[in-house]
This record gives sequence, structure tokens and C-alpha cells, in this order.
Amino acid sequence: MVVTPERAERAWRIAERIRRLSDDLIRIGPWGIGLDGVLAWVPGANLLYSVGAGGILIYEAIGAGASGGTLIRMGLYLTANSAMTEVPVIGWAMDTLFRGHLMAARALQRDIERRFGPVPGGARPQPSPRNARLAT
Repeated sequence: MVVTPERAERAWRIAERIRRLSDDLIRIGPWGIGLDGVLAWVPGANLLYSVGAGGILIYEAIGAGASGGTLIRMGLYLTANSAMTEVPVIGWAMDTLFRGHLMAARALQRDIERRFGPVPGGARPQPSPRNARLAT
């Protein structure tokens, strides 16, 4: 499957939105907290949010043609993030601090940047020479 630069950019931007919403709504120095951290303390709601946001990230990664290694890494981050919510209080506290969505989103973004180049402030990723050969 040939992935267009537009599709890659879309996946990168969606990953960025989920990263910010989940783990970076409020920044305190190098730390951030988002919906995932706040909802960690609401049983059931956090699991629904975590699985939903994680599912979107995985869907976008597949659509962007992410490597198998990237998909596995993302899956591990998201599974760990969601599993913590099953342990009352201690797990919720750990989930508040563990930034699984951020790490999964960054893994996808790095995969896209490795293949298409950086996506700074609206610039479209360009296909690498390998992808350009596949597209012709």
C-alpha cells in the first residue's frame, strides 16, 4: 500500500491532537496532564476514553503505513496505559502519571517523519526516495 504525504500528514496531526488532549492539556514544566490523567479517577470512564483514543491512534498508524515495530510499540504503550485503570487507587495514580497516549502518538509521528520528513507547523511530509519509487 502506497501512503500519500497527505494521508501521512493527517495521521500525524490526529496523533498530535490525541497526544495533547490525553496527556498535555495542562503543562507544568516537563510534566503534563490531560483527560487521560483526570479520567483515571473515574472508574469506567477512563477505560472507555483510553481504549477509544488508543483505537484511533492504531487506526491512523495502520492507515499511515506504520512499520510493524511501531505498531507493536504503540500497542504496548496503550495496553499498559489501559491496564493500569483496573487497579483501584494505586493504578489510577500510576495512570495519571503514565503518558501512554503521548508515547504512542510520538512513536507514530516519528515513524511518519522517518519516512516523509518533519511536519513542522503545517508543512506537508514529503515522500522519501523509497516511497517515491513505490508511487510511480
